Amino acid sequence: MKDVNVENVNQQRGEKSIFKGKNPPKIIRKENLEALQRPVLLHLIHGKVKEFYSYANEPVAIENLKRGLASLFQMQLSSGTTKEVDISGDCKVTYQAHQDKVIKIKALDSCKIERSGFTTSNQVLGVTSKATSVTTYKIEDSFVIAVLAEETHAFRMNSLQTIAGKIISKQKLELKTTEAGPRLMSGKQVAAIIKAVDSEYKALPIVGQDFQSKCKRCPSLSEHWQSTRKHLQPDNLSKAEAVRSFLAFIQHLRTATREEILQILKAENKEVLPQLVDAVTSAQTSDSLDAILDFLDFKSDSSIILQERFLYACGFASHPNEELLRGLISKFKGSFASNDIRETVMIIIGALVKKLCQNEGCKLKAVVEAKKLILGGLERAEKKEDTMMYLLALKNALLPEGIPLLLKFAEAGEGPVSHLATTALQRYDVSFITDEVKKTLNRIYHQNRKVHEKTVRTTAAAIILNNNPSYIEVKNILLSIGELPKEMNKYMLTLVQDILRFEMPASKMVRRVLKEMVAHNYDRFSKSGSSSAYTGYIERTPHSASTYSLDILYSGSGILRRSNLNIFQYVGKAHLHSSQVVIEAQGLEALIAATPDEGEENLDSYAGMSAILFDVQLRPVTFFNGYSDLMSKMLSASGDPISVVKGLILLIDHSQELQLQSGLKANMDVQGGLAIDISGAMEFSLWYRESKTRVKTRVALAITGSITVDSSFVKTGLEISTETETGLEFISTVQFSQYPFLVCMQMDKDGAPLRQFETKYERLSTGRGYVSRRRKESLIAGSEFPLHQENSEMCKVVFAPEPASTSSGWF
Repeated sequence: MKDVNVENVNQQRGEKSIFKGKNPPKIIRKENLEALQRPVLLHLIHGKVKEFYSYANEPVAIENLKRGLASLFQMQLSSGTTKEVDISGDCKVTYQAHQDKVIKIKALDSCKIERSGFTTSNQVLGVTSKATSVTTYKIEDSFVIAVLAEETHAFRMNSLQTIAGKIISKQKLELKTTEAGPRLMSGKQVAAIIKAVDSEYKALPIVGQDFQSKCKRCPSLSEHWQSTRKHLQPDNLSKAEAVRSFLAFIQHLRTATREEILQILKAENKEVLPQLVDAVTSAQTSDSLDAILDFLDFKSDSSIILQERFLYACGFASHPNEELLRGLISKFKGSFASNDIRETVMIIIGALVKKLCQNEGCKLKAVVEAKKLILGGLERAEKKEDTMMYLLALKNALLPEGIPLLLKFAEAGEGPVSHLATTALQRYDVSFITDEVKKTLNRIYHQNRKVHEKTVRTTAAAIILNNNPSYIEVKNILLSIGELPKEMNKYMLTLVQDILRFEMPASKMVRRVLKEMVAHNYDRFSKSGSSSAYTGYIERTPHSASTYSLDILYSGSGILRRSNLNIFQYVGKAHLHSSQVVIEAQGLEALIAATPDEGEENLDSYAGMSAILFDVQLRPVTFFNGYSDLMSKMLSASGDPISVVKGLILLIDHSQELQLQSGLKANMDVQGGLAIDISGAMEFSLWYRESKTRVKTRVALAITGSITVDSSFVKTGLEISTETETGLEFISTVQFSQYPFLVCMQMDKDGAPLRQFETKYERLSTGRGYVSRRRKESLIAGSEFPLHQENSEMCKVVFAPEPASTSSGWF
């Protein structure tokens, strides 16, 4: 390659061009320019590159430019589909032959080439990428007179389509002159001829080779941490800046060694250490895993908070591997200072099994061992606590082979065990809820074999109605309304009405049944009570939706039995269970001298909270357990909420390394994280005969997307980011001094500032660069959501329209 020149595609840069006033040797560097000018040799057979000969020890980035040029010489004159090996790898290509041209279409998604990369398995949190490659060979008098190649790579985040970008790479080769070349050399073997031309030539792969640009004067991990840690102080975690710093530090951790990571872990104080543990675990490298497992001592009760943060970060891992699962299995077989941590380890093992199976890792040795551990442990468990632990693990793992066990515990288990097994079945996909499964659920709901608690029966009914119910199943459920305990009657009635109002899949079948007067009459549909079920939209766009649902069930005496708040995110056909917060209470009738409902006469006093966050079931927390514990908590109650989960979560994690046909290297990365704090409280006042439940969620979110193209001597990139902070609060207040008792339910979403940033840059390896920045700010108004409350005496909720948004322009 002679007369090499480097120009900016954007001619409007003018004086701001990074190439202004610099000649090619200064831009490309002398050693790179010399390598470019050394020729390559190609061994072609029927238009296909058999061998690529070049000089050893040349810079990889320069050799890739040569490979990109050599790949253009590979073609055929007949139409058809074939396999070709070129700079992009081993690819499927299709030729379309015309009279004056040949078009080659390369299926880039079929190319086999070793490149690092990973993505999030759930499509709601995932990234969609698309790549095309078209090369046109212009032919005149049997000569190729021009080659025009264009390759594009585009990406967009599925749930937030403003996070998007595109790379367009072009090559152009034109025949300028025809002249005599070197004289023909003949021989029996190609290797002998190559050696005769120049003994320094070596046969090299034509497939593009990976390279990393060297970082000059880069800060150490410790220096990066010192600039990051101030943003991760506990008081700053409600700000999006904390999440941005968390995401940036994860990238530095991914290139760090075990010793470097251990050094900063051991030197940090207890206030910032939980956030550092979140970051180290989220890095998901072998070095970071070794460092954190060495640092944490599960036999000590002095670091329980750190152990819990580590385990939850494992559960939320975007692309877990077998090594992580193996490490947790090993820890589970050891000893623990805290039984809560032991339970959490098993629950998170279940979450990892599900994620690895989703990525076709069900047959990995560690996954097989974990399955045996969960299913075998559940079958052999002697203590109720162990049964609950393995059920929670199975609720995360969602193993098809675990369904018979869940059915057994759902139908034959005692109250809490039966309820947990039923809620685990509720998480399975519709394809697993077969007629045999529904037979058992129908027996539970209709109490054919034994009496069940209301919470178990209503969950069984919800599973039946959400999984292709038959005509007779719907009819029997509707006929049961009126024969149930008072508040359960009202709950089942509102559940059916919610299915109809929200047009759920079962609505067509329900409408068919309601044509029968025996099922649809005033007596059945006029039942009074305060229990309810309601589903609504938080946000709705043409390509995505976010829904909330609240079902709340009371005992006949007006005391809360269960409140269940769910938020789902939908993108196309994919969905994500973003959060679920369940508050449960039982055995509290003695406090107000009330009569318990049927089947609940001997329940111990208990209240607690359970949560699912981003499809991961967390370990439930207990407010009180037993009458004496209840009385001591009531006498010493501070009114402070109990935290269910708190920390920094790496939610979106997509990285793609691309080999462009031109020889350039490109990267596409999307990371998204959030700082979250979910807390809940349950309060009683015997004096005022009032109970109150409160669930509060605070979130700070940041998402960043970047594209870079690197030639080793010049680098260009685009960075896009979005950030916000918001909160969601649910409050339910019940006055049970009379019947029907008065209920006030409120759910409010705080106003949310939305900030968007865009940065474009170009940078020479010598340091000169160009940067362009844009920023956009808007405000999403707060809103209050309807919760289907019929008793409006206690509170009045303003039903707000869809959240409004005001925004400024770019500046």
